[in-house]
Amino acid sequence: MIPLGLLNPGENGEIVEVRTIKPHCSGLCRDEREKGDVRVEDMGLRVGKRVEMLNNSSGPVLVKVDESRIAVDRGMAMKIMVRR
Repeated sequence: MIPLGLLNPGENGEIVEVRTIKPHCSGLCRDEREKGDVRVEDMGLRVGKRVEMLNNSSGPVLVKVDESRIAVDRGMAMKIMVRR
C-alpha cells in the first residue's frame, strides 16, 4: 500500500483507504468521516475504485477515475492509500 501521490504517470492503483488526521485524535482516525473525506468521495475517489495516474509533477496530481479526470491536492493525495 502506498499513497496515491507516489504513483508514477501511467501507473494504476486501487484505492484501499482514505486517511485523515483529526485535531481531537492523537494519530490517524479512520472510523470517522470529515469534510475532506466527503469531498473526495463526491469526486468519485472511493475505496475499491481503480485510478490511473495521469500527471504527478509539482502541484496537484491528475488522476483518471472511470472516464473522469480529477485534480487532487498533493496533501490529500498523500492520504489516499492505493494498492498497485
